[in-house]
Parts: sequence; C-alpha cells; structure tokens
Amino acid sequence: MRIAIIGQQAFGKAVLEAFLARGDEVAAVFCAPEKPGARPDPLRVAAQEQGLRLFQLPNLKGEAAEAALRELDVDLGVMAYVLQFAPQSFVNIPKHGMIQYHPSMLPKYRGPSSINWPIIKGDTETGLTIFRPTDGLDEGPVILQKTVAIGPEDTLGSVYFDHLFPIGVQAMLEAAGLVVAGRHSEAVQDEDAASYEGWCKDGEARINWGAHIDQIHNLIRGCDPAPGAWTFVLGEKVRLFDARKHPVRRFGDVAGKPGEIAAIGEESIRVSVQGGSVEISRVRTESGRKFAAADFARAHGLKVGEKLESQEALSFAAAAS
Repeated sequence: MRIAIIGQQAFGKAVLEAFLARGDEVAAVFCAPEKPGARPDPLRVAAQEQGLRLFQLPNLKGEAAEAALRELDVDLGVMAYVLQFAPQSFVNIPKHGMIQYHPSMLPKYRGPSSINWPIIKGDTETGLTIFRPTDGLDEGPVILQKTVAIGPEDTLGSVYFDHLFPIGVQAMLEAAGLVVAGRHSEAVQDEDAASYEGWCKDGEARINWGAHIDQIHNLIRGCDPAPGAWTFVLGEKVRLFDARKHPVRRFGDVAGKPGEIAAIGEESIRVSVQGGSVEISRVRTESGRKFAAADFARAHGLKVGEKLESQEALSFAAAAS
C-alpha cells in the first residue's frame, strides 16, 4: 500500500520504520516544525535519512497541507503521535481516509496525558485504540483496540515503553492492512462512557503528603519519568522517582506524621504517609541532576523526623508564585 505518515518523535519514527520494513511505500512524511533549540525530531531525521519527501508545515489546516497530501495520491494516511489539529478536509483526502493512534481504551481518557491518568487514578488496566480521526478530540469511530495490564509497580515509563509503544506500532500495521483491504469494522464511541483528562503537568503533579499511601504512590509512578511528582525540600523543588509503598496492617503502626522522613537507608528514604510509608529511591533537583534519594538527604543534612514540605516551604512557594 502507498501511505503518508503524519506524526513526530520516537513513536512516529518506529511506525515509519515498521511500514518500510513490511514493504509498504511511504510517499511522504508530515511532521511539525521543530522549535528553536529543541532536540531533533527522530521522525524528521529518519525520513531524511531514508530520502523520503518531507513536509514540515506550521499546521495541517488550509490549502498548503491539503494540496501536498492530495498530490501524493496515497491509499491511507497514518497518524502516529500527532499534536497538530488535522481537519476533516485533510484527513478525508487519502483513498481510504486516515487512521490514528491513541494510548487509551477510548472513549475513556480522551486527551493529551492519557497514559498518566489511568496510573494516577489506580486503574489496573489500560490500552490503546486505533480510530478514525474527526474534528472532535479523540472522538472518532474505533477500528481496533488492545488492552494492557497496569501492574502495581508500573510507571508511566514502563507502561508506555514496554507495552503501549511496541504494541501500538504493530496495531498500526494491523489496522492499516484491514482498512485498505476493506475488512475492518468501525464502532461508534459510547459518549455515556467517555471521559476527558487534560495535561498532567506541574500543577497536577504536586504531592499532597496528607493523602493516602495509594494516592501518593500512584501519583509518583504515574508521573515517572514525566513530569515528575514533586515536593519542596528546604524551599527547593524536588521531583521524586522509583517509589515503593509499604502499607501497615494496623492503625497506629505508622511512625511519624505525614510528610516526615521515617528512615534514611543506603540508597533510599522512607516518608510517612497515611496508611504506611512511601520509599523513594531517586530524586531530581531543578538543576536537572538525578541523585539517590539517600545521597540527597545526606547532602542537605536531612534527618529522620524532618518534614519534606514544611509550612515554611509552603510560604516560600506562595511568595514565589
């Protein structure tokens, strides 16, 4: 089949390479222009290395994008990690339309941070959807879906890179073959079951040490590696990673108040919370460096019994905002 790929970043590159490896003809690649100073887009680099036609348009709306796609005369458009809005006048141009990847079980978790939120909310399952793009946000008819389990220690990184990424690439190949062969079905999404979540950014990633152990643990792993759940330590913003929870069986067995350091080990620290303690192995400061949590605690003179986020730190944050 003759296709156009619309996308960016590592997932877009992997999808491009998978179609080429299967022997499909990639007529061109569309990817967003890179911002000044940004890292090179892996999809753009791969397309140039393969000698493919490349379009880096400021948007996919208007005659420039439509004319470029129409000239290619492709069987199918393949949207692999697309952040630019693609109107119906663009997606309907290929003979068999377009297919798009979304890393959730639509209609649940529509939106841009659809991998973070199932983990943060404590779900035990997520998945991916290949669907028809429409003008609505992740609202188009579903072509196929794949489910993925979320283990109790899984993070954003492990769910995506170990499961949703590789399974998603293969699902794109499968869906493309079904659509071009006319052997696919399309199921309208159930709006009554739909949910939308916005970006998971710093405002959502701040740790509330008064929350239950499960909520704190899920937040840290749902933000690992990005954006990184965070707290203030001696007035410094610190992001926490590689968390393990240690629940207690009996009320009153928790040592210390919520947010207090309960133990400092060789590599990690433990923080008291409602229902037990959370063990943190790695931290990252605003300098961008990652440290073993215990090394960070020792370097800053932190002791057992000290709060990670004190009232003074909260006042500091309020004054700085």
